[in-house]
Amino acid sequence: MTTAITETAVKSKPEKEISRNKLLGIAGLGWMFDAMDVGILSFIIAALAVEWSLTPAEMGWIGSVNSIGMAVGAMVFGMFADKIGRKQIFIMTLVLFSVASGLSAFTTTLAAFLILRFFVGMGLGGELPVASTLVSESVEPKERGRIVVLLESFWAAGWLVAAIISYFIIPNFDNGWKIALILTALPAFYAVYLRLKLPDSPQFVAKREKVPPITERLALIWSKKYTKNTLMLWILWFTVVFSYYGMFLWLPSVMVIKGFTLIKSFEYVLLMTIAQLPGYFLAAWLIEKIGRKFVLVSFLLGTALSAYIFGNADVTWILLTSGALLSFFNLGAWGALYAYTPEQYETVVRGTGSGMAAAVGRIGGILGPLLVGSLVAKNFDIGWIFGIFCIAIVIGVLAVIFLGKETKNTVLE
Repeated sequence: MTTAITETAVKSKPEKEISRNKLLGIAGLGWMFDAMDVGILSFIIAALAVEWSLTPAEMGWIGSVNSIGMAVGAMVFGMFADKIGRKQIFIMTLVLFSVASGLSAFTTTLAAFLILRFFVGMGLGGELPVASTLVSESVEPKERGRIVVLLESFWAAGWLVAAIISYFIIPNFDNGWKIALILTALPAFYAVYLRLKLPDSPQFVAKREKVPPITERLALIWSKKYTKNTLMLWILWFTVVFSYYGMFLWLPSVMVIKGFTLIKSFEYVLLMTIAQLPGYFLAAWLIEKIGRKFVLVSFLLGTALSAYIFGNADVTWILLTSGALLSFFNLGAWGALYAYTPEQYETVVRGTGSGMAAAVGRIGGILGPLLVGSLVAKNFDIGWIFGIFCIAIVIGVLAVIFLGKETKNTVLE
């Protein structure tokens, strides 16, 4: 009997490991294609500015309309994820994202491009918090943070592929930006196929019949039990997304403003993007060793310092080094943010709470690129503009320190 129990235990462990890795791989693949699209958008903005003779304000709107869609998608799909399931929303949002992204390659006017970017944003904004919620609910507490950060690391892989595609395709072909968009949209359908066989969150399945109406869920996230959690997340998400999209969607364009050619700026941003991966991996290791709050605070402070140096750099090696550190710290902080957010709520309201926090963050994503476009048009110094993002990040850090609680190894309700 003892032998049978031992054999069963030994056998079940690899099966669980494969299941967890399969979940990470399938979820991460879709996440990677999402990142490819967002990453390529930053390069496309720089290319379209030349091809369509866009003003800085119009360039800012391309990034901002994407965030408007993300805000709507995070709010709407986050609520539905608590009602119809994480898996269904996971699939629906990726289909929406893929179709809209592919169609945007065939647009000839800024207006049509902006409309389709709104729907791309809806799919992307709905998928990301739901994906992290699904993965959080499907792994054990002792490895939950690490797995979610590793899921986020697929974002760096997607950005890296986007930078490679942009460097070799956009400047070297007529309508290269259209080819780049098609290349990001088509493989995403393969991720849709993989997700059809993905099981839903076991916690959601167990609580499916106990999910309250939308109005009650919205009231619950601001009830006494969750007030500090929700306030902290809304401040944190707003400041992180505001600074990220303000800085990273403008990164190639900022390089051009600093005097580099379009091709050279793509090359430098590619080098900076590579630094994202070690940032994720270090965050994944530290998040279970020391905790969520430590990773968020330290990596966000590293982001603020790097952004300040990058904005004021006028020497190439300082620009490249600070840009690499900016990628390293900022994306590591993003991984911790996605791990930390679902841990603030119980199962029946987790999708709603995570989605609402992400939606508030996307408001920051709307304002960030618009702010840069407006200030660049008024000839404000890039260092001064990046200083605004530094201040915003520090506000997010203070919210975590004073309002956040440590959730390492906690069992999700």
